[in-house]
This record gives sequence, C-alpha cells and structure tokens, in this order.
Amino acid sequence: MQVIPILRRVAVMEAAMWRSMFVWLRRKPLTTAPGDEVFSYLGVVKPILGVFIGLSAVELPIFDLIIRNVVPWEPARWIALGLGVWGLLWMIGLFASLKINPHVVGAAGLRVRAGSTIDFTVDWADVDTVSKAYRSLPSSKSVQVEQDGDRTVLNIVTGGQTSVDVRLRRPVSVGLPKGPSEPAEELRLYADDPDGFVRACRRAAAADHAIMRHAQES
Repeated sequence: MQVIPILRRVAVMEAAMWRSMFVWLRRKPLTTAPGDEVFSYLGVVKPILGVFIGLSAVELPIFDLIIRNVVPWEPARWIALGLGVWGLLWMIGLFASLKINPHVVGAAGLRVRAGSTIDFTVDWADVDTVSKAYRSLPSSKSVQVEQDGDRTVLNIVTGGQTSVDVRLRRPVSVGLPKGPSEPAEELRLYADDPDGFVRACRRAAAADHAIMRHAQES
C-alpha cells in the first residue's frame, strides 16, 4: 500500500525539521572528523527562504486581526493562528536543516547532503574527476536523474541549480529517501563555493589514492 510509505516519509521529514531547528537554535557546532572540510549550499535559496519567512511572520498578526473581526466562530481564529505558526516554524526548520547539514569532504569520502532528507557518501575510489560547472535545471526537485549521452546523471539539486560535476569510475547507486538510486556514472550537486569544493575533493582524492598505493606496495 503506497499511502503508508508516503506517510512514513512525511513523518520522518517533519521530525527532522523540528530537530534541525532546535539544533540550529542551540548553535551546536558541527561534528566532523579531523581534516574534514564542510561546504554549504544554502546561498542559492537563502534569499527566497528569507522572504517567505519574513512574509509569514508579517502575515500572522494581519490574518489574526481579519479572522477575529470577520469570522464569528472563535475556534476558527485559533485554528488559523496554529496553522500559521506551524507553517512559519516549518520554514525556519527547513532553513535550519540546510544550514546544519553541509556537504563534507574528507578521508571517508565525499558526503553529499540536502537538508535532513538526503545524506550519502561516495568513496574516493569511485571518483574519477571533479570539476566546476554551473547548470540550471528545468525543475527544482531535489533529486533528478537524466541521460547525458551514454551516461546516467544523478542531480542533487538546490534551487534548480548544480555547480559541481563529479565523474565516477563506475556506475554507483546511492541511498535516497525513496530507496537506492539508479546506478549513475556522474553526480552533479550544488555548492556555494564550487572552486573551494573542487580543490578540497582533489586533495582528498589524491591523499586517498596515495594511501591505497602505499598499502598495495607494503
């Protein structure tokens, strides 16, 4: 039955939003391994999220005033107010989830994230090249799969954009909210600082390859 998995994903996402908001408000520092570098992807959506949060905060007292004077049923006011507050907090939670879950480049691999819902790691042994390339996609869906010639491309999209191309040595399937992805030969994602992201990936990949060569020679 399709309804139950959908409801389960919605419940998980809802809980993650609240958890992200509380973690962000506590200003808890990110937990990373020594040598890891973190890269945000919030910049492209930060302005629009800020506008939505600001408008929601302004609309709350306005709608409350309108309902209080137009609708004679008192519970309607509290229902509308509750929904408005929930919507505002949900958007703050979404912002927080993007803020506290950056991409991570380190010895363990390339950890790709998108809020609280997408979190997977690609081993450096599977990475061929990493390069900067800005692309705009027709849809703003977080996960998009497309064909580019004979390659299957997995796009992890932020604000309808990607800024980094990761070519893979072999088809790789990663864990996504709806289950394992289709095996892809290329991964595209968004980072606010694609130049720094690419440099960090190349350093980490080179270090990993050096360790592997040393292990093979020993």
